[in-house]
Amino acid sequence: MESMLNKLKSTVTKVTADVTSAVMGNPVTREFDVGRHIASGGNGLAWKIFDGTKKSTKQEVAVFVFDKKLIDKYQKFEKDQIIDSLRRGVQQLTRLRHPRLLTVQHPLEESRDCLAFCTEPVFASLANVLGCWDNLPSPLPSDIKEYKLYDVEMKYGLLQVSEGLSFLHSSVKMVHGNITSENIILNKSGAWKIMGFDFCIPSTNPSEQELKFPCKEWDPNLPSLCLPNPEYLAPEYILSVSCETASDMYSLGAVMYSVFNKGKPIFEVNKQDIYKSFSRQLDQLSRLSSGTLQNIPEEVREHIKLLLNVAPTVRPDADQMTKIPFFDDVGAMTLQYFDSLFQRDNLQKSQFFKGLPKVLPKLPKRVIIQRILPSLTSEFVNPDMVPFVLPNVLLIAEECTKEEYIKLILPDLAPVFKQQEPIQASNMILLIFLQKMDLLLTKTPPDEIKNSVLPMVYRALEAPSIQIQELCLNIIPTFANLIDYPSMKNALIPRIKNACLQTSSLAVRVNSLVCLGKILEYLDKWFVLDDILPFLQQIPSKEPAVLMGILGIYKCTFTHKKLGITKEQLAGKVLPHLIPLSIENNLNLNQFNSFICVIKDMLNRLEAEHKTKLEQLHVMQEQQKTLDITNQMNVSEEAKSSSTSNQTSLTLEEKQKLAKEQEQAQKLKNQQPLKPQMHTITPPVKQAKDLTETLIDNMSSLTSHSISKPKVASSGSFSSVPSMGIGMGFSSPVDSTKRNMTNGLNTTIGLQTSGFSMGAGTTNQNFFSSPSGTGTAKVNIVPAPNMPNYSPVSATSAVSQLTQQNRPADMSSLDNLFGPQKPKVSMNQLAQQKSTPWVNQFVPPQGSPGTTSSVLGPQMNIVGQPGFGMQGNPFFNPQNFAQPTNNTMTSSSSASNDLKDLFG
Repeated sequence: MESMLNKLKSTVTKVTADVTSAVMGNPVTREFDVGRHIASGGNGLAWKIFDGTKKSTKQEVAVFVFDKKLIDKYQKFEKDQIIDSLRRGVQQLTRLRHPRLLTVQHPLEESRDCLAFCTEPVFASLANVLGCWDNLPSPLPSDIKEYKLYDVEMKYGLLQVSEGLSFLHSSVKMVHGNITSENIILNKSGAWKIMGFDFCIPSTNPSEQELKFPCKEWDPNLPSLCLPNPEYLAPEYILSVSCETASDMYSLGAVMYSVFNKGKPIFEVNKQDIYKSFSRQLDQLSRLSSGTLQNIPEEVREHIKLLLNVAPTVRPDADQMTKIPFFDDVGAMTLQYFDSLFQRDNLQKSQFFKGLPKVLPKLPKRVIIQRILPSLTSEFVNPDMVPFVLPNVLLIAEECTKEEYIKLILPDLAPVFKQQEPIQASNMILLIFLQKMDLLLTKTPPDEIKNSVLPMVYRALEAPSIQIQELCLNIIPTFANLIDYPSMKNALIPRIKNACLQTSSLAVRVNSLVCLGKILEYLDKWFVLDDILPFLQQIPSKEPAVLMGILGIYKCTFTHKKLGITKEQLAGKVLPHLIPLSIENNLNLNQFNSFICVIKDMLNRLEAEHKTKLEQLHVMQEQQKTLDITNQMNVSEEAKSSSTSNQTSLTLEEKQKLAKEQEQAQKLKNQQPLKPQMHTITPPVKQAKDLTETLIDNMSSLTSHSISKPKVASSGSFSSVPSMGIGMGFSSPVDSTKRNMTNGLNTTIGLQTSGFSMGAGTTNQNFFSSPSGTGTAKVNIVPAPNMPNYSPVSATSAVSQLTQQNRPADMSSLDNLFGPQKPKVSMNQLAQQKSTPWVNQFVPPQGSPGTTSSVLGPQMNIVGQPGFGMQGNPFFNPQNFAQPTNNTMTSSSSASNDLKDLFG
């Protein structure tokens, strides 16, 4: 890498040094900046050609420099001869002005080290192009090394040289004297220009018909730069020391031969023995074989043979050569017409430009860019010609690379983009640009698109011409993918909407809808839903074509994979808009069917999406419930396992209990998910002191005072009985000697059934009190192993029926026994406490037979007696309960004494 940089640095330094040494001090450098060395030309390729620019105008030029160091080997008088010859040639060229002659921009300037003058921009000399690279920079420029002449360039170049010679011979009355490939220069446009008038010979009798031209004898002792190139020189110069205009035509023939033979001259001349060489040349010219001219095109072969004839009178003159069929080529004639374009009027130009697109494909790209394009773009200054020139320029742009387009074409198109006058030409320009919009957007830089191209499109959408609006709307979808999204969203779409709403033309409105439908795929989904679809509801027209356009946009949005319409939009906006439109009277059957088809598809989509959503929500809720139960069980198992792991050793009973819990947990886990139920747990009530024994003893004395005929209490004397489950037992401790009650299994009845509950009384509650502050508490009752399980529903219904048939006895006389201990509670309040369905469970039927053991006489038989009213319930079968072993009452006198103690 470092070596390459050093090499590049040395090359630049060398070139700079060459330029500096060659031009430094020359007055040309005051007005012109000298650039790089690009070519060589002139007699002996002695002139170095540099590119340059004029300092004041930045105009591009070519700077010809002759370095006097090249002639240091000569003596002073020879140097002076060489300098005089070069100076004479440049001065003569400066005086002559013709399109076929090299144009001098600045006359010759001389300094101590060099001669220099400036001309129009130059590419190279014909000799350089044909492979003669003397006095060229090193390394050789690649554009010269790889340059190849096309047939049309050869034809038209030789035609240009012929026209230049015709001008010299006919108008100037001058013989050039040194027509060679070294003195033919190719300018930047590819045109062939004549220079090198070092040995020109003016006519001595220009006013006479037969012109005479003095000729000098060949002096081999002169420096080569003071002599013409003998390889292109006519034989009469040497052999007869005469010349005429035909001598230049021989030189033209030699140049034509050289062009078709890659720069090789027809004869090689020994400059040391030039007379002998020319004598031998005469013999060869007199019998030119077809093999010698085999590389020359057949249609011009005979003409070249005539030009190389030994007799000057046989050679065609320059004017005749310009008219030979060989030059009647379409490409050559086209280039020739461009060169004379400034002489044509607008009508002639317009006709020529209309036919040019047929010719352009036949021409090489380099010829088109170098020769035709500059001529075309120069016509943009004429507004009336722009519509005729523009199609050709855009056709050329299609064949150019993006870099060539930006460099060569776009700068000239920029003012055309903004042209609005005259109106007719402006409309035509818009149409042409719209047809080539894809080309412009592809090759134009983004900044220029935003500043020049898109404003032109917007102007077309707002144009008063309906034709332009329709064309613009039809073309926009073809290049929509090339427009950047912000420009489309903020500038293009609003103008299309305005064109649709504001126009009075049905065609424009329909084309606007079609255009929107075609560019939907380039838009964002939410922009379409929020901006395009609401816009459709603003369209006032109800023509069938407009309605079908609206339907088309809805359908495209609905079915497009990237877009789509949400079910909320379908239900809330789209369907309410489409359904009324579908029944417009203007629609025919097919159009109506199209509407209905789309509406059905939307409804089906709406149904499917919402149904799927609801199903998914349901599944998620069920999964969440299952997950919650599983998590609770997992937490319980983890707690148990952690407690198990923390214990170092377990007893056998603990292990059995743990195994049962694990088994139960496993069963629960395998069960279907259950909805958890909330259980209200009432805190345990402090156990009341049992006064039953005392009451039984004391009440025996009251038996004689009991009411002979019971009264039915309106509120129910036993409404205060607490709620109990089916399996019922007395939780208050009773002395076994007096109230020993058993179910045959154990002494104290403890009947607890999972899932059932029994109401327990408060601390001072008994079964016979009036409604005095009843409280209930839930107590789990587990059944004994041999006790059958009963449904509370059936038990409740049975007891309720019996209770309704047997009304309780009036026990109001006992209400004051325990009156002040608790605040009274009404029966309505007790009825509202739904904690027990067994309010009247212990109410005995009136007049029930067999009531032999009762604390209140014949009305009450509490446990295991037929008078209890539970004959149909197997749970209360007397076989399941043993009869009380001791139910003897104390004497009535002792009861009276106790009552006296109680009431003072």
